[in-house]
Amino acid sequence: MSEFDTVIPRRGTGSLKWDRRPDLDPFWVADMDFASAPEIIKALQERVSHGVFGYPVPHDDLTGALLAYFAQRHASTVDAESIVHLGGLVPALSLAGRAFAAPGDALLTCTPVYPPFLGVHKDSGLELITVPHRQHDARWSFDWDALDAAVTPRTRVFILCNPQNPLGRCFSREEVIRLAEFCEIHELVLIADEIHCDLVLDEEATPFFTCLNLPGHLAARTVVLQAPSKTYNIAGLGYSFAVIPDDSLRRKFTQAKGHILPEINCLSYYAAEAAYRHGEPWRQNLLAYLRGNRDLIATFVHDEIPGLIVPRIEATYLAWLDFRPLGIRDPAGLLEEKAGLYLSDGAFFNGPGHARLNFGCPRAALQDALKRIRDAIASGA
Repeated sequence: MSEFDTVIPRRGTGSLKWDRRPDLDPFWVADMDFASAPEIIKALQERVSHGVFGYPVPHDDLTGALLAYFAQRHASTVDAESIVHLGGLVPALSLAGRAFAAPGDALLTCTPVYPPFLGVHKDSGLELITVPHRQHDARWSFDWDALDAAVTPRTRVFILCNPQNPLGRCFSREEVIRLAEFCEIHELVLIADEIHCDLVLDEEATPFFTCLNLPGHLAARTVVLQAPSKTYNIAGLGYSFAVIPDDSLRRKFTQAKGHILPEINCLSYYAAEAAYRHGEPWRQNLLAYLRGNRDLIATFVHDEIPGLIVPRIEATYLAWLDFRPLGIRDPAGLLEEKAGLYLSDGAFFNGPGHARLNFGCPRAALQDALKRIRDAIASGA
């Protein structure tokens, strides 16, 4: 039995995932039902035992852990001065809009996509331009002609989600470089949300290419956003970081922060250090378990739910379920009513007719959910 098979009761613990709709079994928000790595828990316990929780700053051991992580995981050499510590990744997306665009300018992204991508433009009075991803050789990628046609003279920022949420794509080196070149041609700042970069399920088949490794002239107009939160299930600690190699870009970003972003939790620095310094064995065990859950979904849907479409999941613990071939317009509503399940409604991602399933859970719970989805479709057809 795997450690990830352990059921940890979460209802009634102030959990967004479990307590927003306590009448339903949750498979929605990207929050796994697994205990975090023991090394992280130990680091937090040691920090708590100190007993003093004053205003924090990043400690040297965290910086060293990050630089070692960049070198070992991404084969990247990063200057410590390029790192901007942040209290969350979504606020950083909003901050980028304020830093690199003015009211009336435009922000460009591709859909379907993580819902905050579709809302952060409002914080800066920007226009939102969206271009649908398209399938190439049965894999989701970019519609390059549509992107060229969508850019306007006032488009200033492109937000990339890689690995892609909810499509589960890990974009190739060639795709990422081509996108960076597109941004260079159109004078756009590229904001790369790479929060799921440590959740690539088969790195030999689909190696992750970070924007940290773009050629220098392309990196100079890039902001890379990462965090340990999704991989190590510590989103509630509220820590992320930006890597901004270009001094001018970094100054604009930090100046735009003003006084509106929250202080970073003093515990989160130590959790992040432990994750990046000691968490690799646990991460590998997690990936093996998630691969098993992914394969279970693919097999079950193929055998038991003909007509339901699930793209090949290369990364994340999120499955993008396409109910349109079954004639189901509101799958999330159907599954609430008929199955007692809470999945993310695809409409919020600009993907109506879809639902997003979080499979970062014990396998028995996933197996049960899939059976309930099958039965709900049969009863609701």
